[in-house]
Amino acid sequence: MRGPDAVATAAAVRNGETDARAVTEQAIARIEELDPDLGAVTHTRFDAARAEVAAGLPDGPLNGVPILVKDLGTDVAGLPATGGSRLFADATARHDSELVARYRRAGAVVLGTTNTPELGLNASTEPALFGPTRNPWNTARSPGGSSGGSAAAVAAGMVPVAHASDGGGSIRIPAAACGLFGLKPSRGRVSPAPRPTTLSGLVSGHHALTTTVRDSALFLDVAAGPLPGDAYAAPAPAAPFAELARRAPGRLRIGLLTELPGGPDVHPDCEAAVRAAARLCEELGHEVTGTTARYRPDDVGRTSGVLMGADVVAQIDARLAWLGRPLADDDIEPSTRVVYDTYRALAAADVSRALRRAQEIGWEVGAAFDRFDVLLSPTLAQPTPLLGTLDTSAPESIYRYGSVYSAFTSVYNVTGMPAMSVPFGHDGEGLPLGVQFAAPLGGEGVLFALAAQLEREAPWGGPPAV
Repeated sequence: MRGPDAVATAAAVRNGETDARAVTEQAIARIEELDPDLGAVTHTRFDAARAEVAAGLPDGPLNGVPILVKDLGTDVAGLPATGGSRLFADATARHDSELVARYRRAGAVVLGTTNTPELGLNASTEPALFGPTRNPWNTARSPGGSSGGSAAAVAAGMVPVAHASDGGGSIRIPAAACGLFGLKPSRGRVSPAPRPTTLSGLVSGHHALTTTVRDSALFLDVAAGPLPGDAYAAPAPAAPFAELARRAPGRLRIGLLTELPGGPDVHPDCEAAVRAAARLCEELGHEVTGTTARYRPDDVGRTSGVLMGADVVAQIDARLAWLGRPLADDDIEPSTRVVYDTYRALAAADVSRALRRAQEIGWEVGAAFDRFDVLLSPTLAQPTPLLGTLDTSAPESIYRYGSVYSAFTSVYNVTGMPAMSVPFGHDGEGLPLGVQFAAPLGGEGVLFALAAQLEREAPWGGPPAV
């Protein structure tokens, strides 16, 4: 059973209705009770968290809120930083990432890290290093990826919020699979420091998975803002995101996408959910108009693949140089090995061409925002898969199914535009579905306002069995 959200938890601590120690112990108890069945949490720091609470937390907007941090691209000092990979299994973070430091300065209590597929290269969370994470709605199903551990932990009620990141849909895919709210911010909204990678700077965005819209807005207020020297910085919001989420969205022009040129078949349940969301938007006074995409998902996939592949090669080569040895057969999973071998010989001109194509795709998608304020689509083309469908030991399954689950999401990583998955309805087996809304660069405020309106009109709940 889910507890109060982060906003309510911080308010209760601030008002003296409870205290950070009690809240921390409750979260620890939930993790110890539930995680053996779900496999969401990879490493814990319970005693360190208790000591921090006892010493007194900063009096910030997250005072006493327990959180978990995804074990990929974001460091928690003293904990392993594995990226879900055996090659990095004994790597330990010496310092907090800037984002984790901001969470701590706001009063959050970091309890540990969450499971992720190897180097984030899967839409399901099933790394060989830690084993699969299971979906709290149905433990035979995937929680999505690559932020599947964070999604399962929040959906099960272990913590109210968990950090997540998104390089091709990795916040929005698990949000849809686990019935959560998940927003990928604009490029440059959250600093990736101190991890200078192509993915974090160009296509990946750090944020969180939450049960409520207001939690997401509050956490983005805490996390947002560039560091001097960041390569990208998103436009400053007109007001704090928490305030923007409370404002009425006004009458929005919404473009409805139910299919993509050359894209995968959209399951009837997924199409029904997005059409139902469109009808609700019309009932709320928004103008909804059907439209077609000006991009092809296979083109987006090739472009994103070059940028991701080059980054994977750089990460692996840097690790091998630090270890002072060549790559061993069991260092990385078979599908990751295919990526490494494919892009290892990549020419510099190929990377340049991919960066140029990414800009062109941005202009193609951006043209839609001359007519529309936001774009609406399914988050996933197909319902949540069974565990094992996206099998990294059989690379052909990743290539057969992986693009199906990122077809609607990855374009907004390539363009840098903000996009969110909002829980909306269930499939024929009772599993949650999500619908995706996207806005132009810097448009998180509009998305939060619309999401809060939908949350009031069509509220969502947690898995019945947890």
